[in-house]
Amino acid sequence: MSPVNREYTLIEQLPIPIWQGTAARCDYVNAAWRAFSGQTPEQALGEGWQQALHPDDAGRWRETLGKHLAQREGFEQSYRLRRGDGSWCHMRVRAAPYQGEDGVFAGVIAAWLDIREGGAVDQVSADDFFEMSRDNVCVAGFDGYLKRVNASWTRTLGWTPEELMARPVMELVHPDDRAAVLAARLHLHHGNDMGPLVNRYRAKDGSYRWFEWRSVGRVERGLVYAVARDITERKDTEERLREADARSAALQRQLLFADRMASMGTLAAGVAHEINNPLAYITANITMMLENLQGETGDSPEGRMAALREMALDVRDGTERIRRIVDGLRTFSRPEEEQQDRVDVLPLLEKSIAMTFNEIRHRARLVRDFGPMPPVRGERTRLEQVFVNLLVNAAQAIPDGEADAEIRISTGTDEQGRAVIAVRDTGVGIPPAAIGRIFDPFFTTKSVGAGTGLGLYICHNILTAMGGEISVASEPGHGSTFRVTLRAAAALQPEPTAPQTPPATRRAMVLVVDDEIFIGQALRRILREHDVTAVTTAPEALALLEQGRRFDVIFSDIMMPEMSGMAFYQELSRRFPEAAADLVFMSGGTFTDGASAFLEHLPNDLLPKPFTTGQVREIVTRHVLRREAG
Repeated sequence: MSPVNREYTLIEQLPIPIWQGTAARCDYVNAAWRAFSGQTPEQALGEGWQQALHPDDAGRWRETLGKHLAQREGFEQSYRLRRGDGSWCHMRVRAAPYQGEDGVFAGVIAAWLDIREGGAVDQVSADDFFEMSRDNVCVAGFDGYLKRVNASWTRTLGWTPEELMARPVMELVHPDDRAAVLAARLHLHHGNDMGPLVNRYRAKDGSYRWFEWRSVGRVERGLVYAVARDITERKDTEERLREADARSAALQRQLLFADRMASMGTLAAGVAHEINNPLAYITANITMMLENLQGETGDSPEGRMAALREMALDVRDGTERIRRIVDGLRTFSRPEEEQQDRVDVLPLLEKSIAMTFNEIRHRARLVRDFGPMPPVRGERTRLEQVFVNLLVNAAQAIPDGEADAEIRISTGTDEQGRAVIAVRDTGVGIPPAAIGRIFDPFFTTKSVGAGTGLGLYICHNILTAMGGEISVASEPGHGSTFRVTLRAAAALQPEPTAPQTPPATRRAMVLVVDDEIFIGQALRRILREHDVTAVTTAPEALALLEQGRRFDVIFSDIMMPEMSGMAFYQELSRRFPEAAADLVFMSGGTFTDGASAFLEHLPNDLLPKPFTTGQVREIVTRHVLRREAG
């Protein structure tokens, strides 16, 4: 049974213990009773509540209650009630008869007021309960005005009762919360209970306080009975926590990027060495190719052609090595966050090895022990950051000049189907006292100035965020093994094979706009079966279009002096909108923040430098076929 009709919600919020029942049996106690007596609802209902009534007062309670129940009238008396801590408290009880939902007499409802042992007994009324509540208690009309408010309203908002009742309630509600209040008001006007509803009310000083409401509507009276608890401090605390979380997330991103940049500094000399190696034989081969073409070698024409082919293949191999290294550096240094995706780990490991190989090769022999493992769910760039950190740490753990030193990278699948990557070195190892702190921030076993103490901490955070794990086993003098475990990506249906793009059916008109003249020359050679015009500035390209020249595709560099590729696109959109749709941006990968944001919202193709002949020809063919189809 619930207390008097829908006033249940209001009574449950009152700070005064409320008891409801007949004779010795209890049907309901509110939250304040439970808090005072320490009884659960199950313990209090029925006759159990009498455990909280003093034994010497129990007979008098039953006698008084029985007499007044028979006469259907209320009463007021004093009794002793036991607190949850076992102490006894003198309580003044004011009881009144009530009717159930069917209008039939159902028992009494009693309020228990703590009058302290030996204190004076005051007359207690419903008005006292209303005014003593520390929450905001009110009665409001269906006309949108407050009809009665308790003193707590003035304490929380500063308005006097007269000021509060002289204006529509909605004037006090925060503008952003009014729609929700109107919806709740409609709900209450249909006789429904409502709560909790959270909104803001304007205080007299212009600030806003957060309230959490519980209300009941009485249609027959045209009134709403409501209790609002001030939760401003809680909301302020929640907001501070959100701000702290946002600052923490921003700091974490900065640490990730700072660690990547620190690794870049470590790798810089090695990367230069790795690039210089292929550059050395590219330069030598190109010189020899020129000598062959000029007939300076004395070989037969057939011999010169064979040598030219061999040297050209070596040049292509060297440029591909440089492209892979530069591509790795470019992606590794990106500060933006990635979305987790399906990732094949072996290509990332190979890219990380290429970036760190100069650090490794002079200290140890690298051994690949690659077993089968599933694709994983993760972020490519951050996984590369983990592998680069582990490889650099492994290399730096091996003293210079150590014979038979080895770094072994092994991969496999564990019994749970997860991918496992282990990096083992034969270096100095980690002291037992340091093992437990190896993933702590700013902790390092390296000498002062040789490490930030953030690398392994960040590796641990990256892997944990991906649902992975990292652990270490080490023996001083015999090396260390770092073991990374990554969850497998969900199996995907094989994608249908993309149809091959058919060759273009006609010669295309192609315009190349790049301040590097050799880019235009290279594209002219690649597209020798088409008509290619190359200029070095965007204004020259616009002048050709002004003369009535039309092109199937326009290749334009993004970063150019005088007029950038972005400004060129905007001019095309304004003056030659059809040509703007055929623009293909070219870039070496260095974008300003503005360029990145600009490209993100355009459907146009982006051709990365260095590009392949296949990429260029495929783009031109697509543009020609699109024009023919249109």
